[in-house]
Amino acid sequence: MDEQKPRASVIDHYNTVAKNYSQQYERGELYNTSRDYPANYFRLQILLNSFVNKGIKRVIEVGVGEGTPISTLAKVGIEVWGFDIAEEMVKQAKINLASNGLDEDRIFLADIQDPITYSHALIDGQFDGLMAMGVMPHIENDDMVLENMSSLVRPGGSIFVEFRNKLFSLFTLNRYTADFILNDLLQNVNSQLKDAVSKELEARLRMDLPPLRMTEGSDSPGYDAILSKFHNPFEVIELFKRHKFTDIVLKWYHYHPAMPYLSIENTEIFRKEAIRLEHESSNWRGMFLCSAFIVEAIKS
Repeated sequence: MDEQKPRASVIDHYNTVAKNYSQQYERGELYNTSRDYPANYFRLQILLNSFVNKGIKRVIEVGVGEGTPISTLAKVGIEVWGFDIAEEMVKQAKINLASNGLDEDRIFLADIQDPITYSHALIDGQFDGLMAMGVMPHIENDDMVLENMSSLVRPGGSIFVEFRNKLFSLFTLNRYTADFILNDLLQNVNSQLKDAVSKELEARLRMDLPPLRMTEGSDSPGYDAILSKFHNPFEVIELFKRHKFTDIVLKWYHYHPAMPYLSIENTEIFRKEAIRLEHESSNWRGMFLCSAFIVEAIKS
C-alpha cells in the first residue's frame, strides 16, 4: 500500500475531485449515510480550536484544497495564505475566499517539494502557523518536505500536519492488517516463517477488503492508484524530533466503532457511534480506532 506512483497522478486525482470536495465539511450531512463519512469536518474542528487557543494570527496552508479550512480560519480574524499542486483546487479555493470577501490572491499554485514555487509568500516574513492536511500521504521524501514546511514557520510557531494512521491496520482485520503484520511487524523475519504467517492471515482476514479505488470518474486515477502512504505514529514523532520540533502532540480523528467492513450491514448505528467517538478523551484509543491523526508541534 506504500508503493510509489507517479506524482502527476496525484494532481490528476485532485483536479477531478475538486468540485465536490467541500461536501466533506458540511455539518448538515453528518448523518447522511449515502455520503462518505465527513471526517474532514471533525479535523477542521480540531484545527480551529487549536489555532484560536494558541492565538495564532498568520497562517499558511500547504495543500489548500477547495479552501474551506482557511476560509473558516479567516472568519475568526486570522490572516491566511495557501497553495496547492492541483489547478482545480486552487480555482475552487479562490472562489471560496472571494465569496467570503477575502483576498483570493493569497491562494496560488505551488508545490511544497519545490521552494521556488512558494517563496514569494515569505515576503512579509515567516508565519505563526502552518497546516498541511492530506499532503503527507502523497509525499515521496518526508524529511525534505517537513524541512520545507519548517522554513515557512517562525521559531516558536506551530505546525499542524495530518497523516494516515498505519496502526489502524491492526483493527481493520482486512488486507491492511496483513500488509502491516508482514511488511512492518515481521519485516526482518525468516521468509519461510513469514509465508506461514501469510497463509494464516489469508485464511482469517477479509483480504478482499477494502475495495481498491483505482479510478475517479471516467478516466482519472482513484485514491489507491496514486501514492497514498500510511504512517506509523511512533515513527512520525521521531520524524518531528529529528527536525527540531518540540511539544509534539498527536490528535486523533475519523473514529471507527467497529471493523470498517461491519459498517455495510450496520450503516446507521455505525455512523452514529463513529460521530459519538470523535474527540473521545482517552488519548490512546484513537491510536487504533482512528484512520488519521494530526501532529501539532512547535518549531524550536
